[in-house]
Amino acid sequence: MLKEEALEYHRRDRKGKIEIRPTKPTNTQYDLTLAYSPGVASPCLEIARESDLVYEYTAKSNLVAVISNGTAVLGLGAIGPSAAKPVMEGKGVLFKKFADIDVFDLEVDALDPDTFIGIVKSLEPTFGGINLEDIKAPECFYIERELRQQMDIPVFHDDQHGTAIITGAALLNALELVDKDIASVKIVFSGAGAAAIGCAELYVQLGMRREHITMVDINGVVYRDREPDMEPHMAAFAQDTAQRTLAEALRGADVFVGLSAPNVLTPGMLKEMADDPIIFALANPDPEIRYETAREARPDAILATGRSDYPNQVNNVLCFPYIFRGALDVRAREINDPMKLAAVRALAQLAKEDTPDDVLRAYGLRALTYGKEYLIPTPFDPRVLLYVAPAVAQAAIDSGVARETELDREAYHDRLASSQSIIQETSRRIIRRAQHATPMRRVVFPEAQNETILRACHQIVQEKIARPILVGDEEQIRQAADGCLVSLEGVEILDNRRSPLREAFAEELFRLRQRKGMEHHVAALMMDRPVEFGLMMVKTNHADCFVGGITRNYPRIIRPALQIIGIREDIKVVSGFYLLLFRGRTLLLADTTVNLQPNAEVLADITLNTCKAARFFGLTPKAALLSYSNFGSVREPGLEEITKALALVKQEEPELIADGEMQAHFALNAPLRQREFPFCELEGSANVLIFPNLHASNSAYRLLAELSDCEILGPVLMGMAKPVNVLSQEARVQDVVNMTAISVAESQEGVI
Repeated sequence: MLKEEALEYHRRDRKGKIEIRPTKPTNTQYDLTLAYSPGVASPCLEIARESDLVYEYTAKSNLVAVISNGTAVLGLGAIGPSAAKPVMEGKGVLFKKFADIDVFDLEVDALDPDTFIGIVKSLEPTFGGINLEDIKAPECFYIERELRQQMDIPVFHDDQHGTAIITGAALLNALELVDKDIASVKIVFSGAGAAAIGCAELYVQLGMRREHITMVDINGVVYRDREPDMEPHMAAFAQDTAQRTLAEALRGADVFVGLSAPNVLTPGMLKEMADDPIIFALANPDPEIRYETAREARPDAILATGRSDYPNQVNNVLCFPYIFRGALDVRAREINDPMKLAAVRALAQLAKEDTPDDVLRAYGLRALTYGKEYLIPTPFDPRVLLYVAPAVAQAAIDSGVARETELDREAYHDRLASSQSIIQETSRRIIRRAQHATPMRRVVFPEAQNETILRACHQIVQEKIARPILVGDEEQIRQAADGCLVSLEGVEILDNRRSPLREAFAEELFRLRQRKGMEHHVAALMMDRPVEFGLMMVKTNHADCFVGGITRNYPRIIRPALQIIGIREDIKVVSGFYLLLFRGRTLLLADTTVNLQPNAEVLADITLNTCKAARFFGLTPKAALLSYSNFGSVREPGLEEITKALALVKQEEPELIADGEMQAHFALNAPLRQREFPFCELEGSANVLIFPNLHASNSAYRLLAELSDCEILGPVLMGMAKPVNVLSQEARVQDVVNMTAISVAESQEGVI
């Protein structure tokens, strides 16, 4: 079944796994004159004048060649360059998926190493880096060494160095957990090929003693004088020993690294190893010993495999995309040892950080905590890019192999984050603003036992965005935090039922609502509710912001918020919007959450408020009031409200770019609108879309969210007298963090 599914996956639709798309417009004749003749001559001449400008005017700075001659493809052996192409295409997909690096896969029909070297060297003008792949040992060592010496761009043989970097990080953390010194441990390799040699050399760089490394290949232990013409890279690890078998070598050993074949390691061999052994059984798909067998034989062992269905998966995708990302971004001339070591330490450190909920969801887990079963990050952890690439880039600069001489780590981090997610750039800007709030704002969370809220509060503290206050039963909150392995350090817990503020809050609530039908005892009972208590904290300045709603529907938060906090004096109604971010376009959709059938006055208020929100997010607002008609093309009483609303908007803010009523496609398609309605005041594509009612706005938001690749921020509540934001019940940890940052920025800069 797997075979047929894999074959169908590769042959369906467009054959293979990759395609090439232009990155610049080619829609008009003028576009083509810029893209090709005669316009293309300008960058050609500039590059001819100064060769490094090729990085400025072409794709070289983000283009890597994945090159193989097909002599050692996965576990399939020397199947040839054509048969290697599916693997090389797959490598290209991983480069793009995890680090947004473009790849040409090149399968070279050249078994002679010098011929292969000559072909690859001649390609240097095209690429920013070379990833050598699936080339058999010992030729791979010679090929990489020669290309590194002859080329002025990074050359990296992933089979040698990728596994080494990832297992190096795992080894550092494993040794830390069992309290062993890398300089003292004894290690045995099963396998003496490119990956094993690469690992051993890197471990020496990390502090392991060469004489403590024993290699075992298909012929037994690699010992001195075993072969008169032993390959030099293997000879570097030949030991003066009487040991001849894997079983003999493993007696008393601290670490086993398997890069060989299934089932070569037995339970009996494991039992002869030292206390707390570290077992990396990396043969794939079947390891040197089954995970369950190893666990049963040595319950004290730390285990890693190459498989995704067991803890501590060693997967090269944790390395090569990010190594190249950092190297390309500082225009490095090579990938050297300091860069590889920087990657090792970055991976090791990341495993010790709190794991985001997106990663937990991807693996169906409630928690991933640094320990024997979590030594290295998972392959789908998006933070690997943000840790490894900057570390590699900085190491390239520090070691003198980068053409760039300075790196703004904060700006680079934000740029990498925005490349992963469109919304990251927007959210990071808001978070930066929140982090500069003085004094640090206090944010109330009433759903204090919710795991998403608890994880978000931990992140909010770590990023210094705000001071979270959890409202509720303290014992239950701490139990919930312990259950999901979340630290509450830096988080305030306030038990509303026992708080000395409770009575004063009840009196104030009664004063506010006594002529609205609220009885005194009801006001007192409401202070038993975390939502109402939290809102009273904001009302009375015991907190600055309120964020809630993840366990309640929208009205159950809005209603008490309106009763207690109220609306701004300068507006008529509260409303809500979603920020939708597409590649190259940002839209604010309003009102998507509150007003069912707004009249002209309310529509005008919504328009003005949403335009204010657009400015809050750094946009120049261009508002379109939407309808099923265009500029009076239909006469119907409801449409008059839109026309009146526009007049009220212009009366209030004459310089605002706004027009309507119009159909949605005219709002977004500027050339079409200009042709059909040249009198329209909109300039370019609208970025604020005002809908005539809640049915239309919420449906449009839901459709766009479901059918497009946009990313969404919201809902954001507009018009409250103090910062209050309501979470959707589908909110993730990062959504809560983003909403908190927006609330803090509102507290500092003025509510939307």
